[in-house]
Amino acid sequence: MIKNYWNKGGKQKKTTIIIGLILLILLFVLRDDYQPALLFVRKYIFVILLSFVVLFLGLRKFRNSTSTFGRLAILGFLTVFFGAIYIIGWQYKMYDYMKTYNVFNHLNRIEINELPLTQNERIQPLRNVYSMANESVGETKDVSLPHLVRVGTENKWTMAIQPTEKYMWQGMTDNTEEVFAVSSTTPFPRFSSENRIPVTFSIGESLKFSRNTYNAVVQRFNIFQLFTLEPSDTYYMKNDAGKWVEVVSLVKWQGFLFPYPTFGGVMVIDSGEHDLNDYFERILIGKGTYISPENIKNHPYLIGQNTLAEKVSRLQAESLKFLGGFSDPLPWNMETAVKIPNLADDQNQQPFVTDFDFSDTKTNAYSGLYHWFGLEPVGDERTSLTYSVFVPADGTNAFYYYDHASKKEGYAGVSAMPLKVIESRKEYDWSVNKPVEFRPYIKNIAGRKRMFFLGTISAIRENSDNFDGSATPDLALVDSEYRDVVWIDVKHPSQWDKTVYDQLNEAWRSSEGIGKYFAQETKQIDAIQQSTDSIKPLSNDELLKQLQEEKKVLEIEKLKKEIDSMKAASK
Repeated sequence: MIKNYWNKGGKQKKTTIIIGLILLILLFVLRDDYQPALLFVRKYIFVILLSFVVLFLGLRKFRNSTSTFGRLAILGFLTVFFGAIYIIGWQYKMYDYMKTYNVFNHLNRIEINELPLTQNERIQPLRNVYSMANESVGETKDVSLPHLVRVGTENKWTMAIQPTEKYMWQGMTDNTEEVFAVSSTTPFPRFSSENRIPVTFSIGESLKFSRNTYNAVVQRFNIFQLFTLEPSDTYYMKNDAGKWVEVVSLVKWQGFLFPYPTFGGVMVIDSGEHDLNDYFERILIGKGTYISPENIKNHPYLIGQNTLAEKVSRLQAESLKFLGGFSDPLPWNMETAVKIPNLADDQNQQPFVTDFDFSDTKTNAYSGLYHWFGLEPVGDERTSLTYSVFVPADGTNAFYYYDHASKKEGYAGVSAMPLKVIESRKEYDWSVNKPVEFRPYIKNIAGRKRMFFLGTISAIRENSDNFDGSATPDLALVDSEYRDVVWIDVKHPSQWDKTVYDQLNEAWRSSEGIGKYFAQETKQIDAIQQSTDSIKPLSNDELLKQLQEEKKVLEIEKLKKEIDSMKAASK
């Protein structure tokens, strides 16, 4: 058709060339709009190719068949084939099953025999921080979802104060001009000027069109990356020069048979004003500097940082269900299959980003931020802690796990924690108060490492979707082994271990035969006893010397009295 139109004359040729150029420009400029379709082809490339081959051969056989029965048989086969793909692959989720198995086979699994200690415990749950941040901004502003990152030597919740998505005009014209950075280790996160950092980003999560973070990052991809990479979580942190940057985690799809997601590096977007040059750069080549997983080691601020997409770490943790073999997670088996527990009342599901100290675990793992998972058996009524999983938050190619089940430790898992807390404080109105986000708390107490779960009590209003943050939340530590709940003072973290010991030491001593810890030295103050204890046996010479000194003292006191009386008489 195009050839016939082209041959009609010069005007038609000119029109064809102009339309072709316009299509090429649109194809280049609008690649962020059709990139999800390219990614879809990449994710399901094997199924798509298999379906096209079967469909092509089936239709060719159908055309060549001369009998009605033969054609009906071919149509029946095609119907059964595509129906089986849909039912088995999607309804019974076998495609996801094979994808997860691929993740398991390519995972650099490292079993550890000793749990790492936790450090720099964060007090407030993510949703509390998010609620309190939104309480501190105006009508035309939104707060991005908080992420726990390292800023300097501290762990902080960082989030952008960005134009609200409720009003289109702000998203088209305004910049992201401030970033919240509040300490994660304080019970009193302050969203005032000290923690409200003035920094301008012309690219933002809530901004529109080419200024949207997703669009700007996709525009930066080359032709191959368009088929393999997708933007994920967005973080705000300081780079090695001390400047605030926007870091977008990238997910890379690998493999041909049942492709699976992995860490694909990051795209770093510098701060800066929106101007004409910025506009043309965004439209033509996008924004950001791509840093591959191999090159992250050359950027110190990204080492041990939290930049891994949670959808990647969740799939890695879930793949541990194949430790018992390919068929173990199937419905008729499931001897060692595990799951990531999801709590109905918890608005922030695992992983929980936690700061771990691996210095005494005899591994090469760094000490810093990790995505932690507590895996449990697949049954709804089984809530034991089977595995603790530690995924490096900076995307390092390693996967550390501790096998609680094989060591027969009998620890309770995350799913069991809410009821333990509710049972310990029956006076609470648990319809509006929810125990949430039970993250690990591992400390050396009373002679050995002990594992607890640190939970926060969050309030939620009726008909509300968000928890309301409290400046002084109630905290509970649950001993995973003894199942006892210890309510701790949020204002004095240095006393938590002693509070736990004071409540549980008798149970530990009777069960484990341990000694006494946290003992304070005390002295009895008794004047008589002290006086008696101070008398020592004296020799004759020492006794004579002491009597002479006492006689001198008496004579001096006698002379003083005489002098005082003479002075009084002379007046």
